[in-house]
Amino acid sequence: MSALWRTSRPSPRNNPIAISAARSAHPIAEARSCSNTRRSLPAGHNGRDLGSPVALVTAMQTTVERTAEHTVKLTIEVPSDQFDKDLDKTYRAIAREVKIPGFRPGKAPKPIIDAQVGHDVVLEEFVNASVPTYFRTAVSDEDLAPIGDPEVDVEQLEPGKPFIFTAIVEVRPRLELSEDDYKGVHATRPSTEVSDEEVDSWIERLRRQFAELEPVERAALDGDFVTVNITVTKGGTEVERFTREDYLYAIGSGEFGARLDAELSGTKPGDILRFDDTLEADRVGEDLAGLASFQVLVKDVKALKLPDTDDAFAKTASEFDTMDALRADLREKVREVKEREVEGVIRDRVLQAMVDTVDVDLPDSLIEDETTHRVHHAEENAGRYGLTLDQMLEIQGWDRDRLHDDSRDHAVRAIKADLVLEAVARSEGIEVTADELGAEIGSLAQAYDRDPKEMAKQLDRTGQIVTLAGDIIRTKALDILVRDADIADESPEAVNATPAEPAEEPKETD
Repeated sequence: MSALWRTSRPSPRNNPIAISAARSAHPIAEARSCSNTRRSLPAGHNGRDLGSPVALVTAMQTTVERTAEHTVKLTIEVPSDQFDKDLDKTYRAIAREVKIPGFRPGKAPKPIIDAQVGHDVVLEEFVNASVPTYFRTAVSDEDLAPIGDPEVDVEQLEPGKPFIFTAIVEVRPRLELSEDDYKGVHATRPSTEVSDEEVDSWIERLRRQFAELEPVERAALDGDFVTVNITVTKGGTEVERFTREDYLYAIGSGEFGARLDAELSGTKPGDILRFDDTLEADRVGEDLAGLASFQVLVKDVKALKLPDTDDAFAKTASEFDTMDALRADLREKVREVKEREVEGVIRDRVLQAMVDTVDVDLPDSLIEDETTHRVHHAEENAGRYGLTLDQMLEIQGWDRDRLHDDSRDHAVRAIKADLVLEAVARSEGIEVTADELGAEIGSLAQAYDRDPKEMAKQLDRTGQIVTLAGDIIRTKALDILVRDADIADESPEAVNATPAEPAEEPKETD
């Protein structure tokens, strides 16, 4: 699956495919009154079943009025017989939950329930239990994809009459594409040839892995390693968390902030540094944030010495006896990696080329929701490395503004890609078969060492099975885009070098 669209997270709230599959859920809205009041429907379910409709409404009437570019007002009318039937279910559900003297659970008649809990409460519970299902049915029937939760106004709520309510909701834009629009998309197939520069870059990484540290008589430079004792005090009290003895520190690493790196540059063994620096809360926590005093003793200075690229190095760094043999092996390994990645790169390029042709106005709320999701994902990634988001950004030379702008750009592309694939799926009449869904669930179950049936129940219970079906449909749509694309070979000169990987710690020499 292409990474370009996976993160747009299709869900029952924003995916028409998901809407129809999610009809059996029974979320209960929080509402204070069942009178003509406005309310918002939540996305969740608090675990109680207060008689939401089981049989879907087939004769429900819905009118759609577009009130703004991305906003519609639905007027939904539920026939009186369906309303009365669903209201009866609410009465039965309340009767099962409320203890009423003289009656067995579930057996109290309606007048007694009204007297015990209040008729208005019964109607309110009906609205909370039923409106979400009616709403989902309506947006599915009208082929709408809501963004967020609707604002609901109950217009008529009287037994024996049709139940009428309105729902104002923002909806996703919809693309309509013909075959001429998406067949024959131009893209390039990446070359799997390996340049000398790529081999050189891998050799350089190997050299750094087998590099050694040698003492130098000169002043320390950026990129050198210094052995230091570090003491940090705040308000006259030592901050033990930052105390270091005989600590090998890489100048320019930013581990203790940019100020320490700047102070260490130009030092020699025996130098003692004293300076104040501000400890930022996002780096050290609120308890340690503020101005702190640093004292740093420089004990020695070492420079990184890279090994020569001769046959002796080849024997040390690999199973080969010569550099020629090592270079040939690296070239072949890089080529194999490129060949494995070709299909994925082609899929991404075809989809991106299609997205570049799309001109669609996106709702700000949709963009911001996806942007926020991506920023949160970056924060979670930083946490996996024991870092705050700001620490991770500082290491990368970024700030929050740049992260937000970058996340927003990617969000726009991802949403457009999602709309493109949905349009192709509609044009091609793509559906998900039970076998396809079962195979995907089986793969997930195997990956998580779970029973497939239990995995299917969990996915259905959490609504994720709908997302899974959407993923399958989008994958099949992308298959068609790639199948019918006009793909030309890329020239070897356009090949980018393989990204660097972390090097091992250098070895010290006496």
